[in-house]
Amino acid sequence: MTTATIPNVTLTTQANVYFDGKCVSHGYTLADGSKQSVGVILPATLTFTTGAAEVMEGVGGSCEYKLAGSDQWLKSGTGEKFSVPGNSSFDIRVTDAPYHYICSYA
Repeated sequence: MTTATIPNVTLTTQANVYFDGKCVSHGYTLADGSKQSVGVILPATLTFTTGAAEVMEGVGGSCEYKLAGSDQWLKSGTGEKFSVPGNSSFDIRVTDAPYHYICSYA
């Protein structure tokens, strides 16, 4: 099931803009204190680094991703999730419509 709404959050209103606007996100804190962000990636191939482990949930569109140390591109779409280890990196490729996501941090 795809997450459509997120109740009871404290939202950071200033956007995080990465890669010349190809990725834009907003961070927020849930009632239990955990942190997430919600954003969109426009068609591009980008490399992100991670501090904490992350779980990416697709809520619109699709992407392909490749974890550090792998040569294999994997697909992820609406309603699907993929995990990225902490202190690592991943490549993400969006080729068609924008990819909308929720990112949860461990």
